[in-house]
Amino acid sequence: MQVFKIQLHTIMKQLSVLFIVSLFIFSCEIKPSEVTKTTTEAQPFVWEAANVYFMLTDRFYNGNKENDLNFDRTNEPAKLRGFMGGDMAGITQKIKDGYFDDLGINAIWFSPVLEQIHDSTNEGTGNTYAFHGYWTKDWTNFDANFGTAEDFKTLIETAHKHGIRILMDVVINHTGPVTEKDPVWDTNWVRTSPNCSYQNYETAVSCTLVENLPDILTESNEAVALPAPLMAKWKAEGRYEQEVKELDEFFEKSGLERNPKNYIIKWLTDYVREYGVDGFRVDTVKHVEESAWNSLNNQAKIAFAEWKTNNPEAVLDENDFFMLGELYGYGIDSKRFYDFGDKKVDYYANGFDNLINFQFKYDAKNDYESIFSKYDEILHNDLKGKSVMNYISSHDDGQPFDKERSKTYESATKLLLTPGISQVYYGDETKRSLIIEGTNGDATLRSFMNWEDINNPETKDLLLHWQKLGTFRKAHPAIGAGVHKMLSKSPYVFARNYKNDNVVIGLDLAKGSKEINVSDQFKNGVTVIDHYSGKTAKVVGGKVSIDSEFSIVLLHQ
Repeated sequence: MQVFKIQLHTIMKQLSVLFIVSLFIFSCEIKPSEVTKTTTEAQPFVWEAANVYFMLTDRFYNGNKENDLNFDRTNEPAKLRGFMGGDMAGITQKIKDGYFDDLGINAIWFSPVLEQIHDSTNEGTGNTYAFHGYWTKDWTNFDANFGTAEDFKTLIETAHKHGIRILMDVVINHTGPVTEKDPVWDTNWVRTSPNCSYQNYETAVSCTLVENLPDILTESNEAVALPAPLMAKWKAEGRYEQEVKELDEFFEKSGLERNPKNYIIKWLTDYVREYGVDGFRVDTVKHVEESAWNSLNNQAKIAFAEWKTNNPEAVLDENDFFMLGELYGYGIDSKRFYDFGDKKVDYYANGFDNLINFQFKYDAKNDYESIFSKYDEILHNDLKGKSVMNYISSHDDGQPFDKERSKTYESATKLLLTPGISQVYYGDETKRSLIIEGTNGDATLRSFMNWEDINNPETKDLLLHWQKLGTFRKAHPAIGAGVHKMLSKSPYVFARNYKNDNVVIGLDLAKGSKEINVSDQFKNGVTVIDHYSGKTAKVVGGKVSIDSEFSIVLLHQ
């Protein structure tokens, strides 16, 4: 009898342990990156549903302190208007660390890394260096502050190993400002006046954006020689003959005229041909004739095909080269056309797959269903086959959705669940301040990434929210590219469907036990996972019951 009691006691202890373990398995949170790994295999990458991370290269992470000072850039800059050390090596390091995997990022856009003007300017804002990358001096070379060609190659290869595509930020519209160290290019290459007045198409295109920002003559079809300052630079660097040889080969093969825009198109598409850049984020779109964008797109696609042929082992998928445009002032309500007043232009028919949506910050003030249903309607009708990129903050929008960072959770939820591409600006996920005392103009938006806050409890909680939503979005292209359908108004529950990818999402639900209507999205009897809490539930009568401490559910099979 005593033996039986001992055996019974042992069995009960074993059952208790099993029960506790099973409770742990079904109730513990699943790491966002772990869920992503198990759910992305069956879902191919879709640009229209991408989750893009955008950072200013110089302000993200300093991976190589040996390259922090170059070209005698020693003038004392105004606050946040000088180089601060971020570089391509820093981006690569964070890819290796899994930072972007945990955020659910599948494409990275970083500010331009080509060689910038060497000197600073002082246009009423104090000394300013080209830390932002939009003041190009030489399209054929990397800026030493950002890194080397080898750094660029390593960044792209590392990103691709993590399933992350690279959007290279490119400029055709203008050179950098003129300084004592950076002479103006020849008059058959650039104009230095008048400034754009935006009265019509011509006064937005055939003009300089601001004072002392020479405008490339992109409208010119005249064959021109290389600009004298660039030739002198190449000769001093000992690479003039090689660059000319490559130009001769390109123009002979492409059949293009040797006009200013085609030189730059050659230089930019070289990075696609040599390194496998997946797409371009194109700067100042409306300030260049649309025919130039068609030419850039055509040549980039040719270059991308050549890279794939030459690097079959490195090809990620069958997607074509991708072009995203910064058409300042464009909003999704404009659908396919941008209106200059005297002329409407369809940039989607002129080289672009996607345009940045400057309107989202206004739409984000509305309720979830108003945003989601509106974007679903436009994207699947007027913009079918194309898309828009939504953002809540950026490097040059002085009035973003949440400048004071008081609605950080709402920002994440609305941005990452709205149809279209989502653009996370560095520090959105860590509450990096957008209001920096002592700055002038857009510098306040460009502080260094707040890595020092990453382990604060408040920051960790916010970051986890971005990670859960981001990895769910990455795993399910239905969120960005699928068809939206409201299943329940109160509590708010909706579905997204894209090919064989189906998800059900509930927002502003009760904390604790809750019943979610999944309608016919999942078959009765199947088990679904709530990505947000890690809980599982069986579908019964078109409904599931989830008991979690959260007011969000992200359901998938």
